[in-house]
Amino acid sequence: MGLTPLPTHSRYRVAEPDSASGLNLRARHVWRVCGAYIALTKPRIIELLLITTVPPMVVANRGIPGVWLMVATVIGGTLAAGGANAINMYVDRDIDRLMERTKNRPLVTGEIRANKALVFAIALEVVAFVWLWGFVNLLSATLAVSATAFYVFVYTLWLKRNSPSNIVIGGAAGAVPVLVGWAAVTNTLGWAPLVLFGLIFYWTPPHFWALAIRYRDDYLAAGVPMLPAVASTRTTAQRMVAYTVVLWALSLVFAPVGDMGFIYLGSAIGLGAVFCYMAVQVLRTQAEVWAMRLFSYSITYITLLFGSMVVDQVVRTGA
Repeated sequence: MGLTPLPTHSRYRVAEPDSASGLNLRARHVWRVCGAYIALTKPRIIELLLITTVPPMVVANRGIPGVWLMVATVIGGTLAAGGANAINMYVDRDIDRLMERTKNRPLVTGEIRANKALVFAIALEVVAFVWLWGFVNLLSATLAVSATAFYVFVYTLWLKRNSPSNIVIGGAAGAVPVLVGWAAVTNTLGWAPLVLFGLIFYWTPPHFWALAIRYRDDYLAAGVPMLPAVASTRTTAQRMVAYTVVLWALSLVFAPVGDMGFIYLGSAIGLGAVFCYMAVQVLRTQAEVWAMRLFSYSITYITLLFGSMVVDQVVRTGA
């Protein structure tokens, strides 16, 4: 049976493509894909890393460093951290789909293919190393990429799925940005940046365990032995208190070692006291609400403490 063509006078018309709508659809698709690639880098984590990169530069320089040096270091650090986080998502895509907190990540939803994500991540690391070597110095470039290697091979591939001490040891990768910032200015390391490294190292467990208390069921579902998933809240809180006390002590030790003034010292005393109080409240109540309050405050703490370093040096040196 043949097809009868529509008469030319028919009120039915074949819809012609709307070029404007097509362009809008393509534009939205491009933006969605770009957003997915940005999400691979975990921007919120990068923000914290950058907060711990620039203030050590100011302390090392005894005043505000050159704008270009700060910009170049921040760009290089962002690329290195973004690459590390993207590799982490590539490796963890199997367990991310099992966790409520991570089920909407790009590799779980299929927004980005796994092989493309891995190529993207490695490219970021290569560019980060070349950038930092070319515009900052070789020591900073080596430290940044070494942190990625530690984060991927020691934390993500080994400790995260096998040990309750995963975030304790693996957290060392997140402490490297302070070394990168210091080395960017001095091209050396010393006791002051090492104390700052220790400060971030001891800040990480109570910061992350507080969040993990809230998402304990997620880690149980994924089979990840994060401490709150394999130990009681009381045991976790006891360790949080212990790490917070050491954190507070290191923040005070940095005052003489880093030759800091009263603005920093007063901030370290007050901010550390609040941190310890909140950790004790988590231990006393063993309540998720206090754990999440501590998690939120831990971000405020590190932001204000490192910010006080900048204010302290600017006020003291007038630069």
